[in-house]
Amino acid sequence: MSTDHSPLPFALQPAQLHWRDDNAPEAVDYGDVYFSREDGRRETEHVFLASNHLPMRWHDWHQARPFVIGETGFGSGLNVLCAAHAFLAHAPARARLHIVSTEQHPFTREDLARAQAHHEDFAVLVSALMQQWPPALRGIHRIMLHERITLDLHFGDAAESLEQLEGQVDAWFLDGFAPSKNPAMWSERLFTALAGASREGTTLATFTCAGLVKRGLRQAGFEVKKIPGFGRKREMLSGHMLTTPSEHPRKQARRRLTPWVIDATPRPAGPNDHIAVIGAGIAGASVAHALARRGRRVTLIDPNPPGSGASGNRQGALYIRPAAEVNDQSRFYLAALQYTQRFLGRIDPAHALWHPTGVLQLATSDREAERQRRCLDHWQLPDSVVRGVDRDEAEHIAGQGLAESVRYGLYYPGAGWVRPDRLCAYLAGTAGITQHQAALETIDQEGARHVLTLSDGTCLEADHVVLACADGAKRLSASQFLPLQAVRGQVSHYQLDETMQALSPHCVVCAGGYTPPAWEGIQTIGASFAPNDRDLALRAEDDVFNLEELGRTLPGLVQALQAAPALPSRSGIRCASPDKSPYAGGLPQVAHWREAYASLGFDATRVPNVLGRYQPGLWVTLAHGSRGLVSAPLVAELLASRICEEPLPLPELLVDHLNPGRRLIRAIIRREDQAT
Repeated sequence: MSTDHSPLPFALQPAQLHWRDDNAPEAVDYGDVYFSREDGRRETEHVFLASNHLPMRWHDWHQARPFVIGETGFGSGLNVLCAAHAFLAHAPARARLHIVSTEQHPFTREDLARAQAHHEDFAVLVSALMQQWPPALRGIHRIMLHERITLDLHFGDAAESLEQLEGQVDAWFLDGFAPSKNPAMWSERLFTALAGASREGTTLATFTCAGLVKRGLRQAGFEVKKIPGFGRKREMLSGHMLTTPSEHPRKQARRRLTPWVIDATPRPAGPNDHIAVIGAGIAGASVAHALARRGRRVTLIDPNPPGSGASGNRQGALYIRPAAEVNDQSRFYLAALQYTQRFLGRIDPAHALWHPTGVLQLATSDREAERQRRCLDHWQLPDSVVRGVDRDEAEHIAGQGLAESVRYGLYYPGAGWVRPDRLCAYLAGTAGITQHQAALETIDQEGARHVLTLSDGTCLEADHVVLACADGAKRLSASQFLPLQAVRGQVSHYQLDETMQALSPHCVVCAGGYTPPAWEGIQTIGASFAPNDRDLALRAEDDVFNLEELGRTLPGLVQALQAAPALPSRSGIRCASPDKSPYAGGLPQVAHWREAYASLGFDATRVPNVLGRYQPGLWVTLAHGSRGLVSAPLVAELLASRICEEPLPLPELLVDHLNPGRRLIRAIIRREDQAT
């Protein structure tokens, strides 16, 4: 299901601004202002908040799901900040807000700070926005503005972004530049995408009364009318969706081509539902935290304390290896790395759990160096995300001499290393999570609920169950169809004296293995890789292997380590999928899929018109392999958003790429042995 259709470059052109005497920005390329010359804040309150009747709607908002605002044109962020401020003033204490905002030309961090410097009562919201502001990189960037307010920034073309949106909107802010200045945005394609992402009764407001906007909205299914505008603008438009919107043509095509990815009977969690998460490694602790943060009642079940398994190493690298050609797997991992960096920066600004030292991925052959250069050429990413470095610069960044075999490198300045054990414990300690130290033995469904039998004799009932138990999922009948590969890994530790510590790299260095900067006088190196091996006994040959791999990049450090006291090594079992992407989503009803889609085994082009049936309330976050520190936090947001009926933090193509049923469909098409 992988595709190579993403637009390039991924780096977007930031907004080119002219600053007026009153310190308000204008867009140079469009010759238009970002907000009213008279009073931008009052304009936002009139045009978007009042005209969508938001304070009144929020006052009575008691639904379990968040209220969702969609915006075309984030600009300076004024509309979002005004909406967030008003929501906190008017909505009930347990209500949540979710904002989806598109932007083709994002502000730089410096310009954004300047634009919002004079809104003192927004200071807390502005601080959160600035601290998490992403690079100008195409895709979805999730930001937590407040514990009750989520902002998804969709950087790129507005229509393209909204076509890929997995979620529905309650109120639209249509705030692109004036149609006369930016006619390309106010297109039929955009209006169709707006309707496709709306609910029955969804409202809209926009400052413009242009005829093409009125006609386009009406043709898409909105009822619109003129109402008094703000300041010198006499009139504006407001409207609403009268009936259930027709499905967007793109989603109709998705339904025809891959109907199994669409849940025929979705089942979001209610406000009082109990959710059990099985497994307290990085995958389970992350999803438990994400659900508890949304006010859900969570029980985290594991026979051992959080971070005791493969997630229990002293240090782990935030490491990805994008393919030279753009594909969906690499797009996911790139998005995950960006999200995890923001996530860790938000929960741990003091760097007790992680250290953003940067990650240096070295090429030790001409072939790998060429692959890295092709990767940069195809992806065209901002330097703030990754840049190529020659041997001299790589040595400067690492702070150490490198092996003669090093040819080139990729440097990720915002990445670094994590304390996985401490991170898991921190996430598991989130308010609303109850930890239960026992093993899951069976899951039985009784009506709409699941009954969990635990090894200590306890029986728990749960409305939803999330399996995050890595290789242990193979023992459960509900997930036995998933192809999971156990991969043994061993990391080695060495005690350093002061002289030896000077030889430790200044950043994480990766090639065949990895090593982070020494921490508390201990150098960690790893990790061996043994597929289909579940023996956790420590092996001297694995320590030798780790040293040999490190010698390909940092021979001086290896020479020192050979004379250093060796400390106890640590082994663990990672869990991987055959295609090296995680499984994230609902669990299929296997028997139904095999019957409904059996014809694919005879002709894969004749797709049955049958939506997927999923096991009600059963979810997985599995097969994160050696990159779980990168992937697990974003997958946790994906699952929590789906369970809690929110817009998703990934576009539909990447959501489908992670679908646990993908390997089942592959097996059906290939007519492989389907015995469970």
